[in-house]
Amino acid sequence: MEWEPETLSDSRWRKLVPIGAALATLAGLGVAVLLTRGGDPGGGSPPSPPPQRAGAGWGSATSSASPSPSATKRSTAKAAAKSTSPQLTAKKASEIFDRFQHGMSSAQAGMDEDAIGKLEQGLAAEMTKASISTARLEGAKVASGMWPNTRVWVPRHIDGLADWFVAVSYEPEVARISDVMTKTGSGWRLVASAADARVNAAELPEIATDSAGYAVSLPENATGLVGTPRQIVRAHLASLEKAQPDQRFAQGRWTSEAALFWQRERAQLVQAGWGLTLSYEPEGAVRALQTTDGGALIWYAARSTETRTARRMGAKVSLKGSAAVRSSHKAFGRWVSATYGRMYVAYVPPAGTNDLVRVIGEWSEVLQTDGA
Repeated sequence: MEWEPETLSDSRWRKLVPIGAALATLAGLGVAVLLTRGGDPGGGSPPSPPPQRAGAGWGSATSSASPSPSATKRSTAKAAAKSTSPQLTAKKASEIFDRFQHGMSSAQAGMDEDAIGKLEQGLAAEMTKASISTARLEGAKVASGMWPNTRVWVPRHIDGLADWFVAVSYEPEVARISDVMTKTGSGWRLVASAADARVNAAELPEIATDSAGYAVSLPENATGLVGTPRQIVRAHLASLEKAQPDQRFAQGRWTSEAALFWQRERAQLVQAGWGLTLSYEPEGAVRALQTTDGGALIWYAARSTETRTARRMGAKVSLKGSAAVRSSHKAFGRWVSATYGRMYVAYVPPAGTNDLVRVIGEWSEVLQTDGA
């Protein structure tokens, strides 16, 4: 029997794929659990959907969303007068992202983990390197190419904070992908990404801009929403960790369906004499952009670990999908754990409404497995 948990995606969907490629064939199996008795595999695996780069259709799909040359010139000059750093323009951000895409495509084609470290940072780099390691164990290649129709959204520079921007790509009936790029001491790096690869994926809510066309950014503790961005992140991860749907969130594969999957998984394990422990820990910054309706889009990451422990001798447990590859398709009799990197994008409604928080994209990769 197959279940669809958090629809954990494997790296192949996240990879840059050439325009017109048959992306649907790249969907990964995700992480699933297979319960076996007496060493005979049987059980279920949660199929896995998207991964990296979710987009939206705001007006025309162009390579950048830059303000008028005169407005950009005035705003940049004004920002430079008050700041030690010049304002990043949409045109420059588009050029940065274009170089990133070319570099990533080359690194993916060459399975070059060292090159990934010069393109991504933190958990994102760890996840991509893990996907390459998984592909090597499978004797497979990761896809490479360029996402089309990219638009960028650049927040105003704020002294003391690293510059960043969001690049959104949308290929109808293939994927909507959003990538978060940030400026580091070593250059620009991808730090977050999320996608929705469903044919009927909803468009991202429209991002608010100021008079010069710059995206309106929000801090992690921003008010005026149904919850601050940081509160929403913790509530989402707590729901998954407890395997209990949170009524403040709209139903979906990355919210209620994921929680219900873990409930079923725990019940099956209990019947076989096993226990299940879940851990979802937030990692890194929460980045937020205001939407035109007063809500917000937030990008955030987490590291999760699922540990299955035998409470009596008998049944054995195996993992599925990428986790099975990383664990050499072994069956475990005492305990087994799998750790994942996870990234999400969610829409947070403005305060005073009855609207629900919607998690509208994700990217997940198995980082490591262990057991005995």
